[in-house]
Amino acid sequence: MLKLLGFPLSNYYNMVKMALLEKGIEFEEVLVKVSQEDDFLAMSPMGKVPCLQTEQGYLTETSVIIDYLEDLNIGPSLYPADPYEKAKTKELIKYIELYVELSARQLFGEVFFGKPATDLMKETAKAQLEKGFSAVARIAKYGPYIAGSEFTYADIVFHYSMGLATLVTKKAFDWDTFNTESGLKDLLDLVGSRDSAKRIKADQDAARAA
Repeated sequence: MLKLLGFPLSNYYNMVKMALLEKGIEFEEVLVKVSQEDDFLAMSPMGKVPCLQTEQGYLTETSVIIDYLEDLNIGPSLYPADPYEKAKTKELIKYIELYVELSARQLFGEVFFGKPATDLMKETAKAQLEKGFSAVARIAKYGPYIAGSEFTYADIVFHYSMGLATLVTKKAFDWDTFNTESGLKDLLDLVGSRDSAKRIKADQDAARAA
């Protein structure tokens, strides 16, 4: 059985977890924290989560793990069958990761951990976020899912990246992206209503309480 190593408060861990749940793949969760200890680096060379233990060895990096799960041919495919539409779905994932989530991540210290960012950091992050949100809006379909009529991996990445980004914009800049970015809240709610997302939310709440 596959083993998913990580912790419930990691958004990238939850992306892989949601993919496993949506595809109906059996897996065991193994609670670990990020570490630079040799034992953990032997599994995850950068000391990050998530990490997936397979019968053949360990895999890291969310996009790599997601493609591995797809190649197992278990459960429904979470990519479009058409090569162009599949590529557009992957394009959406990259835009969300590179131009929204990573830009917002610069201010995670201030927003979530009480470590103030410099004015320059905030100015830079806001400019990047404005450009990133605008770029995603140009290629997102919201029909009703981000890549069209079907639920895809792009919706998983959207849910666990954009959700954090909206908190950053609100707390750091008093910028309510639910009002300025058309379709964003509706899609977050839609993906959040899935059984897999509800289970992950419950696990997150339990982890916070603990």
